[in-house]
Amino acid sequence: MKAPHHATAPAIVRRVRAWPLRWRLGLLAVLTLAALLAVLALPPFPQPQAYHNFADQRGLFGVPHFLNVASNAAFVLVGAAGLWFVLRRGKWPDAGIAAQSWQRTPYLAFFVGVLLTGFGSAWYHWLPDTERLTWDRLPMTLIFMSFFAAAVGERMSARAARLGLAPLLVLGLASVVLWQLGEQRGVGDLRLYGFVQFYAALMIPVMVLLFPSRYGGDREVLQALGLYALAMLCDLLDARIFDLGQIVSGHTLKHLLAGAAAYQVLHMLTARRE
Repeated sequence: MKAPHHATAPAIVRRVRAWPLRWRLGLLAVLTLAALLAVLALPPFPQPQAYHNFADQRGLFGVPHFLNVASNAAFVLVGAAGLWFVLRRGKWPDAGIAAQSWQRTPYLAFFVGVLLTGFGSAWYHWLPDTERLTWDRLPMTLIFMSFFAAAVGERMSARAARLGLAPLLVLGLASVVLWQLGEQRGVGDLRLYGFVQFYAALMIPVMVLLFPSRYGGDREVLQALGLYALAMLCDLLDARIFDLGQIVSGHTLKHLLAGAAAYQVLHMLTARRE
């Protein structure tokens, strides 16, 4: 008989997961409150205009900023493959993640977000400015919020995920809309968008530590988040990476690594068994 997924976790993880439920939920509540207070303690900040000055300005085949545009193909390919997989109802593992229709929905939103991010980011990088950046960030919030909802449903409460998915998606989209409306009035504020992005990235590993998944996949989830963290690091080092040989910039690598992170989620689903 196959061992439960939680039985294969490291001993320290098993000990943490054995804590009383109220302790684990309390820790999540404390971390959530701390994150909110940290965001509120920051002063409002608009989109820096220097953000649009990416290191690699080279064009090719009539496409400006070619590599930053073309590297978004990674999102398009993974998003399309993910949607194809999610929508093939008869091909999911028996009694697996799609045993109930609601369990499929967060991943449907996830891969829609990945696909649209490819198009939105390519549109933005063709002629980078703050207005076009909106169409890059809107679908990204679908990725963050749907993946967070999936983690809640698989590790904590299916009912909470089912009821919370739509509000989470609305929150994510609203964070970008409110920022852009503020930019148009000269009072742009990225705090809510930053919270939406980084809260999910920080809390999902905590949930992995505190709660076992009914389907396994701890390694793939952490690998996906690790790749995304590496992508963000490459973005911060955009010009420094480009200066190493002017072959590829950090921002182009960000796209490729973030696409690889999304692929890890798809790989987790295709290999999943209950």
